[in-house]
Amino acid sequence: MVKPSVKKKVIAFLRNNYTVGIKRISSIVGYSRSSFYYQSKLNDSAIIEKLNELVEKKPNRGFDYYYKRSRREGCKWSRGRMLRVYRLQGLVRRPKKRRKLPEQQRKPLYQPKTVNEVWSMDFMSDSLADSRAFRILNVIDDHNRECLISQGSISFPSEQVIRYLEELIEFYGKPKYIRTDNGPEFISNQYKTWCLKQNITPIYSEPGKPMQNGYVERFNRTFREDVLDAYMFDSLRQFQVIANKIIADYNDNHPHESLGGKSPKEFGQRKIPLLV
Repeated sequence: MVKPSVKKKVIAFLRNNYTVGIKRISSIVGYSRSSFYYQSKLNDSAIIEKLNELVEKKPNRGFDYYYKRSRREGCKWSRGRMLRVYRLQGLVRRPKKRRKLPEQQRKPLYQPKTVNEVWSMDFMSDSLADSRAFRILNVIDDHNRECLISQGSISFPSEQVIRYLEELIEFYGKPKYIRTDNGPEFISNQYKTWCLKQNITPIYSEPGKPMQNGYVERFNRTFREDVLDAYMFDSLRQFQVIANKIIADYNDNHPHESLGGKSPKEFGQRKIPLLV
C-alpha cells in the first residue's frame, strides 16, 4: 500500500511535468485534492531543537534513547511525532549487525536483587594527547548498573585497586561479591588476601568469555562512546573532570532499557552512610 505522503509527491511530480489538471491527477492517483492542498499547522521547531541538543551531547545513541531522555526532561511530545521529525532530520542510524551466540551458550547474567550484592570491576585503556597510555578502573553495581567509580591512572597495581575499593566500601558499604576477569591485578595474592579479610567472595569470568562479566562490559561500551572516543585529553586531571561529570549524568538520568527505562539511581536506591 502506497503511503499518503508518497501519493502527494507523485501528484506534485505529475503536476509539474504534465499539463493535466489537479482534479484529474488526484482521481488517477487516488488522493483527494483537499489533502493535497492541506498544510500542516504543527510547529516542530522545538522538537528539532531538542533532538539536535541530544544528538550533540550523545551522537552515538538511537531514537529510543532520545525519546526516553526527552520524556525524562519533561517533554510531552508523542513517540510518533518525535519519530517523524527524527526521520525527516535524517538522524536514523543504520543498525549494527551482531553475531549471535549459539542457543546453548546464551545464558542470561544473574541480576542481584539488591544493591551491594555484586559489584563488577574491569579496566579500560586509552592515551593522552602526548601519546602517554593510561588505564581506567570502572566499578559498577550489578543490581542497578550504577557506576561507583571511573578512575584514571597511568598504572594500576593491586595496592591501588585495593585502596580505591576500600574508599568505595567506606562510602557505599561492602558488597558480598566482586566479579572480575582474570587480569593480573585481580588474581594476585594481595587482592585475594584482601577479599578474604573483608569477607568478600571474588567471582572470575572464564578466559575468553567476557560476557560472563557482561554488565560492566556493556557499561564500558557506553563509557568509550561518551568519554574516550568523544574527547582528547591533555592530562589525567582533565580526563577525571570530564569523566566524573558524565558519570554523574549517567547515574542520574540515563534511561536504562534493561531497568524499565529508569536511571540507575532511580531503579536501585541506596542508603549512603553518614560521614562523621
